[in-house]
Amino acid sequence: MVEILDNLDALSQPRLDLATVEMGGTALGAPAATIPRRIIIKAQSSIVARYRGGTDINSEYYNADGRRLTLAEVVDHAAQSDGFLYCADKLTYKIRAGAVVGFAIYGPHLSHFAHLTSYEDLLAVFGTPDRAHEDEAYGDLMGHDNYYWGAQKHVRWDARDNRISLIDLGAFEGNTGP
Repeated sequence: MVEILDNLDALSQPRLDLATVEMGGTALGAPAATIPRRIIIKAQSSIVARYRGGTDINSEYYNADGRRLTLAEVVDHAAQSDGFLYCADKLTYKIRAGAVVGFAIYGPHLSHFAHLTSYEDLLAVFGTPDRAHEDEAYGDLMGHDNYYWGAQKHVRWDARDNRISLIDLGAFEGNTGP
């Protein structure tokens, strides 16, 4: 198994066998219940009908009847069904049918790629994507979304900060082609 947090250069490979990849000791395809609960700080699941949270606001979860849910209840539901489990160290696990089907990496882990200071640098290291999308707002270029189908990977380039802001692997929209 390739632990991507110990080998971030593996993320630049145009082809990546996701059956051989793990993040934080959890492999793609593993039961979501194997993700250590102590690292999860937030969760998203269909059991949540209303959510309140944000910067400097503790997360609050409510079901369809208005009953407040604990984080543990939301994590348990997501881990047994579908959802997302968010970790304090800017890692996210995507869950489907109780199994880990995707990883997202953002924040300080991506400082590994800080030497890439232009979109052209990104292309030189990661290669030409199978699909690229320019994200614009009010006529300003906000970033580039690059999809590499051979690695089931999405790399987000932030054009304002000139850096990679997100890399996700696995069953995320756009990662497997048309």
